[in-house]
Amino acid sequence: MKNKPRISPYILLTLAALFWSGNMVVGRALRDSPPAALTFWRWCIAVGIVLPFAVSALRKQWPLILRSWKILLLLGGLGVGSFGLVTYIGLRSTTATNASLLNSIIPVAILALSWIFLRQPLSRRQVAGVTVSLAGVLVIVTRGDADVLLALRLNPGDIWILVAVVSWAIYTLCLRWRPVELNPQAFLVVTVSIGLLGIGPIYIWEHFAWQRLELSLGVATGILYVAVFPSLLAYLFYNRGVVEVGPERAGLFLHLMPVFGTLLSVIFLGESLHLYHAAGMLMIFCGIYLSTARRIAFRQS
Repeated sequence: MKNKPRISPYILLTLAALFWSGNMVVGRALRDSPPAALTFWRWCIAVGIVLPFAVSALRKQWPLILRSWKILLLLGGLGVGSFGLVTYIGLRSTTATNASLLNSIIPVAILALSWIFLRQPLSRRQVAGVTVSLAGVLVIVTRGDADVLLALRLNPGDIWILVAVVSWAIYTLCLRWRPVELNPQAFLVVTVSIGLLGIGPIYIWEHFAWQRLELSLGVATGILYVAVFPSLLAYLFYNRGVVEVGPERAGLFLHLMPVFGTLLSVIFLGESLHLYHAAGMLMIFCGIYLSTARRIAFRQS
């Protein structure tokens, strides 16, 4: 019996960045909706979809889950309970330029935290790749104008986004300690359930004391999208990618978010594509190649 062909982890990481770019677009579109409600129902739908496929694994691997409760609790709190909620809070008051720029710090934060706390050595290729890729991000978000970068100012929404950045960087690093033998669907159900336990009380307070979710066709469609693609598929793809290529390389693919965000804006919002977009995208792809490609040995002719 032939083995099924495996999808490259780099393709999975690219798709995760694409889906999360869509999450940013939808998050901005639904910024007037209560953030805890968006986060809560997003994950309820996602876990409802994946649960039937995970029941068997949950039963068989329950002892493993209990033994690994500490790391699962941390991953659920960071990746589900914290990151999504804080991002939606930030998107209520920050600009698209600031949000794109600040989210692009995540790969740098992953490398820095890995080096500081895990003593993970960084190769020159990694440093060069991150530098080139981050420069490409800056070209896109500043529209090729350095004055735009100098004029950026932090507001409360930016602070929330920075908190989300740190949360995701820590989540990515902690994935190295997840029980690798745990079924991916079971892992997602457990961590999402943990995250929902943290979000639930905030959602209840938000609903009765601050703002209720006004459901419309647009809101329902947006929640369904973020439940299936940025929540379910992107997390499965990203988690597998981190396991296979490591957090430092996997995190670099988040630099693709401004690229996809630009393309999605052109397709769905009718925005124009400029030369600085192409230049920035080329730099980002070059940076990712530098950090992920194996060394090439050149022989003298």
